[in-house]
Amino acid sequence: MEKSARSAQAESASTRLPFWKNQRARRILGDVLSYVLLSVLTIIWILPIVWVVLESFNTNPGPYNETFFPTSYTFDNYVKLFTDTHILNFPSMFLRTLVISIIVCSISTFFVLSVAFCMSRLRFRFRKAFMNIVLVLGMFPGIMSVVVIYFILKSLGLTQGIGVTIALILVYSAGAGAGFYVMKGYMDTIPLSLDEAAYLDGCTRWQVFTKIILPICKPMLVFQALTSFLGPWLDFVMARAISRTQDNYTVALGLYQMLSREYLNDWFSRFAAAAVIISIPIAVLFIIMQRFYQESMSGAVKG
Repeated sequence: MEKSARSAQAESASTRLPFWKNQRARRILGDVLSYVLLSVLTIIWILPIVWVVLESFNTNPGPYNETFFPTSYTFDNYVKLFTDTHILNFPSMFLRTLVISIIVCSISTFFVLSVAFCMSRLRFRFRKAFMNIVLVLGMFPGIMSVVVIYFILKSLGLTQGIGVTIALILVYSAGAGAGFYVMKGYMDTIPLSLDEAAYLDGCTRWQVFTKIILPICKPMLVFQALTSFLGPWLDFVMARAISRTQDNYTVALGLYQMLSREYLNDWFSRFAAAAVIISIPIAVLFIIMQRFYQESMSGAVKG
């Protein structure tokens, strides 16, 4: 009884306090404002996605509508996108970009892991000099080298036919090893005593790399795979410089072409449908790999 009386007394005292001194009231107001802000940001973030999805089913193929959302819907935009290929061959662009992205993802991930392992676990001459050089080169935007890369590829005969696909794979994956800093920083947190114990048990460096470092680096491995896939999948600048004809276009160039003055009135709804389709591989990749985000190093060294 005495405790309840004290609590009631404290509550009545808190209600009599001015608002700026009442911690409970300020906390409630802060929570309400936080939820309101998060709700507004959620609507701002989701609204364009909902609009694109609904626009992909619009019966009006042009960009001009009387209402913000379509009033009538059809599935023909998706059907025509894959059947009407005499103007823009979207299935070919999609398949070409998917092949390039998968190959580049595999090569880039291996390069980054290998370079990061060498920089983190090995000690050799010019190691720090190499890291400093890569750091300085990373400060320059890649767009500066587009013209030079194009003329190098042209001299090698990789700007026509199937050579464009090979050229894009080479361009996207050749310098991937230079992005090792984030992966190296993660590997630096792994105790060296794990490596030493493995070497004492007779493991080679390759076995240490594949059986110890890679399983521990699984969260960063997933991150690297995602970024390596998204690079060529969404790139426009390099693909625009190398791909000169529609026979070698990627999906980014195809979507850009759909918004040109020549095709806009007939292809705008199909552009929205294509935007939805190219987001599917990204969503699938995130759904498959999201469970690895929560994983971290376990089984710490005793001592």
